[in-house]
Amino acid sequence: MSAEFMSVYLLIWPVIVAGVLAVLVRAFFKEMMAARREGRPII
Repeated sequence: MSAEFMSVYLLIWPVIVAGVLAVLVRAFFKEMMAARREGRPII
């Protein structure tokens, strides 16, 4: 593996992980707000 590839990999993977985490958190809060509106527990 070249140094350039490793540099790009090390800089890109945290962005990908942050994107996936943002999608999960957004979905959780959306579900939580829907449950609150309907008056039911999220669990």
